[in-house]
Amino acid sequence: MATGTLAPPRQSLFLRNATGLVKAWSGFDAFIYSFMSVNLIALGFSAFGFVAAVSGGHMVSAVIVAGVAVSFLVITYALLVAAMPRAGGDYTWQSRILGGGAAFVLSMTGWWFILWHWTPIYAGTLNQMVLAPISATIGRQDWATFLGGPYTPGTGLFIACLILLAFVSVVVTLGMEGYARVQKFCFWVGLAGLAVMALILLVNGQSGMHDAINREAASLFGYKGDAYADTIKVATKAGFSPSSFNAFSFGPTLALIPFLMFYLLWPNWGATLYGEVRGTKDYRRIFNSMFWGLWVTVILSVVVLLLMAKTIGWEFFEAAAYNVNFAVPNAPIPIWPHPVMLAGWLVDNAAFQIALLAVMSLWLWGWFGTLFLSSTRVIFAAAFDRVLPEWAAKISAKRRVPYGALALMVVPGLVISAIYCYVSGFSTLVLDATLVIAITYLGTVVGAAILPWRRATIFNSSPIAKVRVAGIPAITVAAVVTGLFLIFNLVKWFTDSTYGLNNATSFKYLAVLYVLALVIYVVAFFYRRSQGIDLRAIHHEIPVE
Repeated sequence: MATGTLAPPRQSLFLRNATGLVKAWSGFDAFIYSFMSVNLIALGFSAFGFVAAVSGGHMVSAVIVAGVAVSFLVITYALLVAAMPRAGGDYTWQSRILGGGAAFVLSMTGWWFILWHWTPIYAGTLNQMVLAPISATIGRQDWATFLGGPYTPGTGLFIACLILLAFVSVVVTLGMEGYARVQKFCFWVGLAGLAVMALILLVNGQSGMHDAINREAASLFGYKGDAYADTIKVATKAGFSPSSFNAFSFGPTLALIPFLMFYLLWPNWGATLYGEVRGTKDYRRIFNSMFWGLWVTVILSVVVLLLMAKTIGWEFFEAAAYNVNFAVPNAPIPIWPHPVMLAGWLVDNAAFQIALLAVMSLWLWGWFGTLFLSSTRVIFAAAFDRVLPEWAAKISAKRRVPYGALALMVVPGLVISAIYCYVSGFSTLVLDATLVIAITYLGTVVGAAILPWRRATIFNSSPIAKVRVAGIPAITVAAVVTGLFLIFNLVKWFTDSTYGLNNATSFKYLAVLYVLALVIYVVAFFYRRSQGIDLRAIHHEIPVE
């Protein structure tokens, strides 16, 4: 310049020329992540424990029907990944189809803010299925009681939160390759443990289970009497009405499905990571990883349900779960009836029981990383788009870990956990956490349905353009079916007290989170505009990998 001064550097659209992420996962790694996300042990068993709220439903049929319905969600997401295989999943697709503001509000609330609140929920499952059963088995009933149930705030739950956050922080910082090794180990050893559990239930009968429960209730909890029969009597007196396991009734069976969504709705949980999966231009590879993650779980669910009904007794399991979930006094078994623990009781050996619980806990350790791993990529994508601060999109040179994004999950997760555990009434505000994720999915599904017209250039240049049903883009057909299914579940959750989610106070609290996301986006929009950066232009482009 004539004055001798340098012109200010021209601002590029994105934070840098390429994301810097690498394709470190195979299709099989993506399958395991999907399989761990719809986790039979960590989530399925918990869902099974709540279905007693719907009397007359047929569990096996409900699981199969739910699997078929969620398959359309898998189809929709797999087609979106093939069209735009980038890190960020829901945020990236929504921002390119619906616009940056809608995407940030929906995806950041669903993948960032709400996952802080899932920390004590995950930790409660750690107590429910690992720490409390093992404590009781080694004769420390006081520890099992101190740890509390899955939704019992207090120091016991906070300790579990600290353990969980420490573990998740370590496994996520291993990078995608390191995390893949951890989940493969948990997957294979966990399956071996499930095979042992299934064999125990197969070769034993309900009379043997009856005797084992009476023996262990006396030994571990000091209960005198017929613990098996009394468990059902106590629950029935408190209002328990068992669901049907053999007789099919359409209405009650359909009513079970919103409960089953607490574990079967997540086969696409890894969609935010597909920018780091090899072969994402091949729709079949993407589809197979999610589809089989879902359907292997469905098949295992049916097998385990049949074995539980045969040996444990479906009425007993539901009654025992009812007693704990609704804090029924004088229950013969005062801790949650973890099916793994009950199966272990059929072998009268404490060392074996502890070993089985420890091996089966790998289902949870392999699942815990899902708490934050997917969310870090959503935060990364928003920072790469310059909506969030640049440091949230920085990645380490060796392991390609977005440490800033991880910090934005771990630190607030710790704070929320402390509030959840020690502030009276706060746990009620988190009741509708599942709703937020489903709403995020619905936003993505709406975008998928209109993609062929809203962003015709992206659609027509993608490998999914030729995939049609009666001349209609397959992504639109799948998205419409998925949208109707999501709306069905949302309506049930919003309006039916059976599911325990239609809490007005929780709705208001979550509304505040949506407003917070909107405020952050508006501030970012005007701040970037003052720098000469138009977020609307950014959200019209797709970043280079």
